[in-house]
Amino acid sequence: MLLEVRDLHVEFHTRDGVAKAVNGVDYSVDAGETLAVLGESGSGKSVTAQAVMGILDMPPGKITGGEILFQGQDLLKLKEEERRKVRGAKMAMIFQDALSSLNPVLSVGEQLGEMFVVHKGMSKKDARAKAVELMDRVRIPAAKERVGQYPHQFSGGMRQRIMIAMALALEPELIIADEPTTALDVTVQAQVMDLLAELQRELNMGLILITHDLGVVADVADNIAVMYAGRIVERAPVHEIYKAPAHPYTRGLLDSIPRLDQKGQELYAIKGLPPNLLAIPPGCAFNPRCPMAQDVCRTDVPPLYEVTESPVPRSSACHFWKECLHG
Repeated sequence: MLLEVRDLHVEFHTRDGVAKAVNGVDYSVDAGETLAVLGESGSGKSVTAQAVMGILDMPPGKITGGEILFQGQDLLKLKEEERRKVRGAKMAMIFQDALSSLNPVLSVGEQLGEMFVVHKGMSKKDARAKAVELMDRVRIPAAKERVGQYPHQFSGGMRQRIMIAMALALEPELIIADEPTTALDVTVQAQVMDLLAELQRELNMGLILITHDLGVVADVADNIAVMYAGRIVERAPVHEIYKAPAHPYTRGLLDSIPRLDQKGQELYAIKGLPPNLLAIPPGCAFNPRCPMAQDVCRTDVPPLYEVTESPVPRSSACHFWKECLHG
C-alpha cells in the first residue's frame, strides 16, 4: 500500500475552545489508484491532507493521535529534515487557489526550476530548461516564450496547469489535489481533470482528489471516502456510491447535483448547517440535519458498519444504512 492513514486525530486550540477537526480518519490509496475525498467545507478534508503532507500549522493545530504510513514508514515519527525529503520528491500537493499559491514576484520558470535546484542540485540554466519541459508536458502553449512570465500573466486554467507541473516536477509517487478545479469554468475543469488522469496513468501515481463536488469525480475516481465533521461516514467504490449511497449525507450530496431532467425545478440543498467543531452534536454528528434520524442517532456514535449487501467491500457510519441503501 502506498499511503495508509490510520485513526488520525487533529485538533485546533482556539480562544473559544478546542476544535476537533479530524476525528479518527482511516483511508488508504495505492499506486495508480484515485481516491476522492468528499464533503462540505469544514468536514476535515484539507486538514487531513495537510497532516499527511506535513504542512499543518502547529500551533494552533495539533495531531493528537494516529499514524500516517507512506510506503510502510510512519511520517509522524520523522524529523522535519527527513520529512522535507519526502515532501516534493515522493509526495506533492496541488492547491486550490493557484494565484495565491504562486509567488507573484517570481517568474513561473523560476518557481518550477527551484524544485530542481533544491532537490537535484541543478544549475539555474538547466533548471530553466526543465521548467520549459514541464510546461510543455502540461500543455501550456509557447512554453519556451512564456517561461519568463509571471503568474498574473496566465489565465486561471493555465495557472492551475503550472501548479500541476510544479507537483509533477520530481515525479512523486503520490499527489494530493485539493479542489484543483475551484473557480474554473466547466470546460477548463474537464481539461484539468483529464490532464491529471492522463499524467497519473503515465506515471502510475497514487492520487487523492479532495472536492465537495460529486460531479467532478465521476469519471476519474476509483474509490470515494465521504467526510462529515472530521469523520469518514461512507467509503465505497465510485460506481457503488452513485448507484446506491448507504449514508443519508452522501445521498444529500448526490441529490444536490444539478440535473438536466430537473429543468425549472428548485435545486435540492441539505437542510441546516455543518456542525460547529467546537461542539459537535452527541451521537451521529449529522443527526440534526438528517431526514432519517431517530433517537439512537442522537445518543450513539455509529461505527463504520460493513455494508454486507454490497458485492464489493464498502462501509457506512449510519445506524440505518440498510434503509438508506434501499431508499
